[in-house]
Amino acid sequence: MAKPKVAFYWCASCGGCEEAVVDLAEGVLKVVEAVDIVFWPVALDFKRSDVQAMPDGAIDVAFINGAIRMSEQEAMAKLLRKKSKLVIAYGACAYQGGIPGLANLTDKETILEYVYHQSPSTTDGTGVRPQTHTTVPEGELELPEFYETVKTLDQVIDVDYYLPGCPPTGKITFQAIEAILAGKLPEKGAVLAGDRALCYECDLNSTKPEKLLVSDLKRVHQVIVDREKCLLAQGILCLGPVTRGGCEAPCVKGGMPCTGCFGPLDLVRDYGGKALSAMASIVDTTDEKVLAKIFEAVPDPAGTFYRYSVPASLLARKRKAA
Repeated sequence: MAKPKVAFYWCASCGGCEEAVVDLAEGVLKVVEAVDIVFWPVALDFKRSDVQAMPDGAIDVAFINGAIRMSEQEAMAKLLRKKSKLVIAYGACAYQGGIPGLANLTDKETILEYVYHQSPSTTDGTGVRPQTHTTVPEGELELPEFYETVKTLDQVIDVDYYLPGCPPTGKITFQAIEAILAGKLPEKGAVLAGDRALCYECDLNSTKPEKLLVSDLKRVHQVIVDREKCLLAQGILCLGPVTRGGCEAPCVKGGMPCTGCFGPLDLVRDYGGKALSAMASIVDTTDEKVLAKIFEAVPDPAGTFYRYSVPASLLARKRKAA
């Protein structure tokens, strides 16, 4: 019996999702035994032409990580969609837009102006920017187009399932692969992780007061964290109450608050709005001046509450000038 054919591809992301596959450790050997990896260019010598030569639907499942930032990524995502029976948005960037999606809070021109003209590391003084098409004596050179807007994977192609996380843990990755191999997948469109808040699997949940109220908020570097007490109860901004569980709270176990990389629960439309509302609800004052003082501990609200989800949010991007 032929092994299922599997593909992995990396769009706009840091590469951590590729590392997450390697983080399966000895489990990756079981995966390699069970499947035929037909495309994984970051790890093996595959080319786009290899995928183009395959019949449509020849790949059983494609794991695509990263947001869509450039034309080449969109082209590859569409090609893999055409060639795959199932496509999984793998990781926070593919699922919600991730860290690259924060670029939607500015615009393409501002980004390019800073990177090629204003940044401290720009020293050549030529002011030259990469061009999508350049003619040289040897012929025409082409680079991918840098898009104005960062998009989630499902804003470009049809996606069957989502694996959240920055990156997804080895455990939920392996569980997803096992479900695929066993043909025990849920309804299309499901997020392949639990639908309970992270707090329910956090070791510190039992120390959280029944009615949680705080009189100030602190950034984690400003305090000595009590590793045996709920971080929110210490006034440390932790997004565990509004974040999907499944990761088993490794950040909190390390003394760091949850930043929300597993994304929203199923019934939440806008993760950042839900997170902001939840944090506002635990602040023990209605005095506007006191509130303003408390929330000085959140100098970057968009980067805090929408860190992984701007493209998938109701905001989507900064409004472009007319």
